[in-house]
Formats: sequence, structure tokens, C-alpha cells
Amino acid sequence: MLTDASTRTGHVIVVGLDGVALRTVEQLHLAGVSVVVVEDGHIPAAAAAVDAWDIPRVFGSARLPQTLHSAGLAGAAAVVCVQDNDLHALETALLVRRLRPDVRLVVQMANPGVGRAVADLTGRGSVLDVAALSAPSVVEACLGRNQHPLTVEGTEFLAAELEVTQEGTLRTLFGDLAPIAVLPQSRDPEIVICPGRNQLVLPGDRVVAVGELPEVKERLGRESTPLDDVTRRLRRPSVGIARIARALLGETDRALRITLGLLVLLFLTSVCVLRFGYEKSDGSSMTLLDAMYFTVETIGTIGYGDFSFAEQADWLRAFAIGLMLCGAGLAAVSFALLTNMLVTRRIADALGRRNLGRLRGHIVIVGLGSVGIRVVEALHAQGKHVVVVDRDEDNRYLSQARVLGVPVVIADATQPTTLATVGLEGAAAVAVLTSDDLVNIETGLAVRNGLGEHWGEIPVVLRIFDTGLGETVESAFGFDHVRSTAALAAPWFVGAALGLDVLETFYVERTPFLFARLSVAASGGLNGLAMEELSARTRVVAISRAGHGAELEHPPRSGTRFRAGDRAYIVGPYEELLAVLHRDALSVGQLAATPPVERYSQPTG
Repeated sequence: MLTDASTRTGHVIVVGLDGVALRTVEQLHLAGVSVVVVEDGHIPAAAAAVDAWDIPRVFGSARLPQTLHSAGLAGAAAVVCVQDNDLHALETALLVRRLRPDVRLVVQMANPGVGRAVADLTGRGSVLDVAALSAPSVVEACLGRNQHPLTVEGTEFLAAELEVTQEGTLRTLFGDLAPIAVLPQSRDPEIVICPGRNQLVLPGDRVVAVGELPEVKERLGRESTPLDDVTRRLRRPSVGIARIARALLGETDRALRITLGLLVLLFLTSVCVLRFGYEKSDGSSMTLLDAMYFTVETIGTIGYGDFSFAEQADWLRAFAIGLMLCGAGLAAVSFALLTNMLVTRRIADALGRRNLGRLRGHIVIVGLGSVGIRVVEALHAQGKHVVVVDRDEDNRYLSQARVLGVPVVIADATQPTTLATVGLEGAAAVAVLTSDDLVNIETGLAVRNGLGEHWGEIPVVLRIFDTGLGETVESAFGFDHVRSTAALAAPWFVGAALGLDVLETFYVERTPFLFARLSVAASGGLNGLAMEELSARTRVVAISRAGHGAELEHPPRSGTRFRAGDRAYIVGPYEELLAVLHRDALSVGQLAATPPVERYSQPTG
């Protein structure tokens, strides 16, 4: 509903109403926070959702002081700028900072360089990047990883999926590890979120648990992470040489390989014949080096200043005729085919039409937007072969991808010929990350058809903005890795606005989880509360006790109570963590006084 909110106080202003903005508004509303939306571009569906929540909307440009005044900037506790246009977000943020230097400010900025500059002007932790926040989850799905490193006060923790090998309770099987989810062996039952330690599990079930890194690694039965293994393999010279040889072989076509093979065979034959059949003027035979030298000299038609066939036997002179004709012919054909290959390759690279069908074990990325390039950078940094497909030949990220040496094919990924060109059948994973939900669904279905009977053997990650649509696509079409950038990124904006320090976001099956830090307020509802009185769907991993000689208590027992000033590290679905934040009941004064989250997200793997 359109209204004038200029007299409101203690509310959060959200500028924008699309994608992450709408999700941010929804989560603030669920947390019981008063919200005012500044709508600078009418989006009927989003506006209807906001009206259903009875949240006031102010229509107008947030880059104008009068619009911000109508939204109640004078009494606002925080302003969240989640606009699609970086320039508009920059103008809005600078205007807000000039009009209200003391207000908590959170800005979405896709350009890392501009984002760092804006953070210097608007305050530490005021700038977040949706692409950088959501890309790690896509990378994990592509690599098939189910481990999530977490850091608590300098102590390394790990959330990992563990296999249940015998019947028993979580307490008896996993000891002090904090279980955050149980995935039953059958896919029909829903996962159990943050189960009690007396939960019975059966062989074949999987448990996602959090604990200190050494203990979890011991449970996993290995001493190194997948990244360590990749690094070691890359450092082995034999593997590097073999990879280069395979790459060179893959770049040459069949005609060139046959010609080069015949040339090598002719060279070896000539060396053997000259080594044992050529007689020097002193009656001695040629050495192996002499035979190799004379063969190259003859094939190259360089001349006979030192060796000659003139005084040799008739059969050897006849052989020399054949050697010169065949050698010169094969050399000329080899140079012609090599030149043709290089020119064709150059043209193909320029047009993005390089044939990559022979690749194996690579990862195909469809869509080279802000999220796509972050995923490409992260995978490339981990030594993975990546191939990109994008429709736009003027894409701003093309040069960035090609600097990394990543092949980019300019084509329509919904076409079977395109998928064959990028070697879909040999791919290790596919991530469809365009900015259009319909295009992503269409491409995902094309990938499913292209894989045929191999569907389900490799992860196919689908980016869907709308979470409701994502759930429908998962159930209707059988996609296991649907990722919503809005669901992954919105908690960071909500947390930055309210004082909940979101540290990590990750998926457990199809449920997004948050790992966050919350400072217990003296006058809040958590002060004096026991662990067992918290929501059953959250898990406190550790508590950093307040005061001098502060200690890190982990895992906290059910009877442990929060104290004012403690820093609690909590994991669970984001709705549950927002409920915990609401229970702490931050007042307007506390919200405004809480220091901003010190975070500007960079690309990570």
C-alpha cells in the first residue's frame, strides 16, 4: 500500500523490491521488524506480496531527498539498498550517508572495485555482494562437496555429512558433535532439522554434524580435504606433463595427426637405413647422431655440404629419391595443416565456437553474469577445467574469463548441438546460472535430455530466483541442486541491518542453513535463557563467554545459560535464526548502536 511514513521511527527502510530485496523484506517482516519499502520501479507481483504483509510502500526515486523523507529516514534504524543498478545504489547510499551519518547502512554492490570504494565512504561492513555470497554454494554443489569449514574465535570447526553404519542414538554414535540434520536413507521422509541427541538413526542414514576440525576429520576417516588432494595432484610433474600432452593431442585434428605420424615413421626408417647402410669415404658407418642429422638435412632439403648420396650404392640412392620426395611432401602438408589449425583455432576462439567435445571431467557453466564469473573464478582457482556458454557476444565478463584461459562458447545452451560442442556427456557437473528463471529451466531440461540415461549421475545446479518456483521445479522435474541467490544472500542483508553477524550460508539437501554470531543483549530475551529453551530447530555450536579471560565453551550443555555480553554461534535454517534474533528483542537504541558487520565479501571457493 502506498503511504507516507515520514513520522515512523525504529523501522528499516528497504530500497528496491525485486529478487533479493523482496526476500529481505520478507525476512525482516518474519523477524517482527517494522519495514518501509521504497519502490523506485513498479513490480506488480512483488508489490502485491508486500501489501499482503501490510508493509507500507513509498513510490519514488530513492536518489531524491523527498522520497527518503517520505520513507521516514529521520527516524529509521537502518537503510538497506538492494537495487539492481550499481549506479543507483551508489547514489542512494551516498545520499543516505549525507542525510543520516549515524544510520546503519547496507548496500548491494556487484562491482568489487566500486564496492570497496563505497565501503570506505559509507562505513565498514556496509557493502555486500550478492554474487560473492551465493557463488560458494554453487561451487560446492558442482564439486559434490558436503563439507563446510566454519571458524569460531580462531578455532576451526567443520560441518560435514557423516554416514551412519550402525543403529543407535546420535549421542552414542557421534558423541560431542552437534547434529544439525538427519537425512534418512529413504528420500521420501523429510530431513530432520537440528534433532535431539537422543534421536534414533539407522544404518544408511546420513547425519550432518558440526565439531572441531580434527574430530570431524577423524570421523570422516581421512586427513586431508579435497582441495589438498587437488593441490598435490597439480604439483606432481608427471600429471602436469600428461595433461599437457593430452591437451595438445586434443587440439590437433585427425589429418594432422596422421601426417605427423607418417613423418615420424619416415624419419625413424631413414635413421635406421643410414645408420647401417651408409658407407663413409673412410669405409666406416654413420653414427646414430650422423644418421639423424643427415635425415633432417635430406627431408628439409637443406643441401649436401658434408654428406652425399653420390658415391653410395644404387639401392641407397633410390631410397634417397623416395626420402626426399616423401619427406618434402609430408613436411609441406604438415606445415599447411598446422597453419590451418592455428588460424581456425584463432577464429574459433574469437567467435566462441571452439570444439570442446573431446573434453572429459570438466565443468560446464551456462550464463556468464555476476554469479557465473564468481563461480568460474572459484573453480579455476581450485584447478578445475571450466567451459562457459553464454548467448551475449558483448558480455562484459568475456575478457575476464578468457584471461583465465577459460573457453567461452557464444551460443544457445538449449540447443543439442551447443551441448555436444561443450562435451556435455563428458562433463563432471553443469551449472545453469543465467539471470532469467525461464531460460534456466529451459536449459536445465535441455541438459537433462542431453544426458539421457546418464541423468542423475552428475550434479546439475539450477539457479532459480523465486524460492517457491524453485521448490516446484525440484519436485516436478527431479532437479536435486536448485539454488536461490535470494535465499542465500538475503540473510546477510537482514543480519547486517539487525546486528546478527551472518558468517556462512550453505545448503543441506534443499534447505538453506545459516551460521551466525549473536551478541546477547543485557536487556534482551536471551539473557539468562537456557540452551534447552531455544527453538528446537536451532543448534548453538559454541559460546564465547564475556569478560576478562573469556573462554570458548563448546559444545554447550542443555542447561547452559546465556549471559549478557556472550557471543553465541548458532546454526540452523534462517527463519529459525531470525526467530532467535526476535526473541532477543533488540530495541531501537541497541540496533542503532550495534557496530556494523565487518564484512565485504570477496570471491571464495
